[in-house]
Amino acid sequence: MKKVLAVFMALIMSVSSMALVSCDFSGDKSKEDQKYTVGVCQLVQHPALDAATQGFIDTLKAEIGEDNLTILNENASNDPATCTTIVNNFVSKKVDLIMANATPALQAAAQQEDIPVLGTSITEYGVALGLENFDGLIGANISGTSDLAPLDQQAKMIVDLFPDAENIALLYCSAEPNSEYQVKEIRKQLTQNGIADANIRDFSFTDSNDVSTVAAAAAAYADVIYIPTDNTAASCAETINGVIGDVPVIAGEEGICSGCGVATLCISYYDLGVATGKMAAKILKGEAKIEEMAIDYAETFTKKYNAAKCEQLGISTEALVKAGYIAIGE
Repeated sequence: MKKVLAVFMALIMSVSSMALVSCDFSGDKSKEDQKYTVGVCQLVQHPALDAATQGFIDTLKAEIGEDNLTILNENASNDPATCTTIVNNFVSKKVDLIMANATPALQAAAQQEDIPVLGTSITEYGVALGLENFDGLIGANISGTSDLAPLDQQAKMIVDLFPDAENIALLYCSAEPNSEYQVKEIRKQLTQNGIADANIRDFSFTDSNDVSTVAAAAAAYADVIYIPTDNTAASCAETINGVIGDVPVIAGEEGICSGCGVATLCISYYDLGVATGKMAAKILKGEAKIEEMAIDYAETFTKKYNAAKCEQLGISTEALVKAGYIAIGE
């Protein structure tokens, strides 16, 4: 009887221990099993997102050890539906963490709740995920890094570099919610800097198929074009450059600026990826809980100019250097 009772009590303790197990996003593994699989879903190939992914991978390899890490690096070719397919594949393979590079990738990854998700190259997480009263902490299984640059300073850049400009075109992809967010904010900032609201016009394209037509229309209207950190615009920067003629572009990030812009106030996307990689390493090694990690915002911003475009438009690079700008590529 005592033996039966002992077995019965052991079973109860075992079941009780299992019941106490809760959902844990830390990724912490035993010392005998510290190999991790990380899925990277990147929306589209262009310099900014490529740099963020590379910074993330380089850092994670350094922090975790290349021999302990398998990275599944997938690109969705600017198709949000493909982002969902990629994420579903990651889930089926039971990866330890998902890095979602750009808003549609984050939105796809956020549909599942079992795997920790780190976003990067996301301007505003509240907008991307439809969160009201967002305070910087998402909770649950999502955190990440933001590529938001000071929009007030970008607006002032337009006014300072082109004081005679009257008509401003805001060129962006209507399918990207964070592009719309930036356009609304930059409009407010421009009006505060003396540009009449009636002289600020939106020019939105739906995808890469109508970029050329809409960009040409923006150039026909404007004295200056502003392009936010827009993934479709970034992947089509050379196309935009081919149709805007001599109308200057102020860009939200370096990749767009190098393709069709005059100047930008931007972050380093590689450094953004590095910051995301450090967050991932802490989660995987059990040093931090993702639900307690606030969104990390860049602290350093750099004024840069496109020397070739400035020469084409007759803009003094000497004056830009005196104003604190550095040439892209230096």
